[in-house]
Amino acid sequence: MNAKIWLSSPHMGGTEQNYVKEAFDTNWVAPLGPNVNGFEQDLSLFLGEGHHVAALSSGTAGLHLGLVLLGVQPGDEVICQSMTFSASANPIAYVGAIPVFVDSEKETWNMSPALLEEAIKDRMANGKKPKAIIPVHLYGMPAKMHEIMGMANRYKIPVLEDAAEALGSSINREMCGTFGQIGVLSFNGNKIITTSGGGALVSDDADLVREARFLSTQARDEAPHYQHSKIGYNYRISNLCAGVGRGQMEVLATRIEQRRAIYQQYVTKLKGVKGISFVDEPQGYFSNRWLSTILIDPAVAGFSREDLRLTLEKDNIESRPLWKPMHLQPVFSKYPYYGNGTCDELFANGLCLPSGSNLTQADMDRIFAVIDTLIK
Repeated sequence: MNAKIWLSSPHMGGTEQNYVKEAFDTNWVAPLGPNVNGFEQDLSLFLGEGHHVAALSSGTAGLHLGLVLLGVQPGDEVICQSMTFSASANPIAYVGAIPVFVDSEKETWNMSPALLEEAIKDRMANGKKPKAIIPVHLYGMPAKMHEIMGMANRYKIPVLEDAAEALGSSINREMCGTFGQIGVLSFNGNKIITTSGGGALVSDDADLVREARFLSTQARDEAPHYQHSKIGYNYRISNLCAGVGRGQMEVLATRIEQRRAIYQQYVTKLKGVKGISFVDEPQGYFSNRWLSTILIDPAVAGFSREDLRLTLEKDNIESRPLWKPMHLQPVFSKYPYYGNGTCDELFANGLCLPSGSNLTQADMDRIFAVIDTLIK
């Protein structure tokens, strides 16, 4: 069998081991240490002046902490993008709140500002003003954040921005993860850079980030003994994982270039094929192209998304359908949903293609050869 081509595998840059070795050599293998501080500083510098960072054990931890910091309580309602991974919605359940799902718009595949306003108005008419809004930058493509933030500010609802897939993406040079009151990043093994497992909470409110660090280290009060006045969490990143992150930050710009180059290869190869379409960058938008995605209209192309996925799988090439929307998930099916069928259609016809920055040209040629068997 041919060697496995993964959808998006980790890609080390070469200096990660130096930071990890230093942690071993100095015995900083405890949860916190110089690499954690350095990683946070690296991220702050990358995101731009005035943005503070708390490095955490996962992006999911960041979303959970974000809801806690925004004061979301059991029974509150939180608006969440339906077209996303379940980690965007699960933390709403962690705090005992009620998710209200909103469909996508077709230009970026992210939360529809028009349907967002419809949801806000309807929930308020029912006497339940949402406590937070969670938009997501799907596959690295920025959501329509200026419109979403305008809506959020008009109704005075805080935004918890899920930028887990969008490190390095921007709108008019403003980085994803910095639009909302709180932003969240992920460094899971399949992301554009990785710390093995890890994430970060971002805010321009320094006090809020300090509180996030406090809560993420079991909320231990200042005292010679262990004293706790608040419920805390074990959500801080380790010094070892942060060392990996420091090395990864050194190659982040290169990784973005590589992912975008892979996407461009798919566009060059497939843009002229009838029935296959891509999601383009709106004016002023910059996507890190974390994953290269396509839509296949089976009535025009003569084959479906699933036909292509299974054909690639036979050659040991991993691809994956777009996220199954949250309102279609059994665990969330009973909750309110405002939509027009956009994300249902995306799920039915969309496919994520291999996108790792460590793909070789031989890998790409093999992928295209398999795709050609269907196109022809």
